Amino acid sequence: MKPNDLGRKFIVEEAKRVNIKDYLYDFRNKFKEALLGSVSDILKQNIELATTKTGFNGIRYWFKCPICSKRIGIILIHPITNKVGCRECLDLDYRKRRNKGMVESKLTDL
Repeated sequence: MKPNDLGRKFIVEEAKRVNIKDYLYDFRNKFKEALLGSVSDILKQNIELATTKTGFNGIRYWFKCPICSKRIGIILIHPITNKVGCRECLDLDYRKRRNKGMVESKLTDL
């Protein structure tokens, strides 16, 4: 018998619980907020963050386009104007789509 237990054996339910999942959840949220803050500092523009729920009760994070407020996964910076936004707002095309349009226009010229 130890001096502080008075002969009583304690059970698990009486102990304070510390769950690693709770700490990881809080850490991930704080990390994502800090990351967003650093992205905003780099781009010198206020970039908002949006969230949606996933099918398994998780949270998916998105950037909000500063021009149209659409949820996007990738923020782009225009190569000439240095505007920040989504692909559609900046009127940017993918190389493959541009080549496809050129092939179609050549076919119609025949």
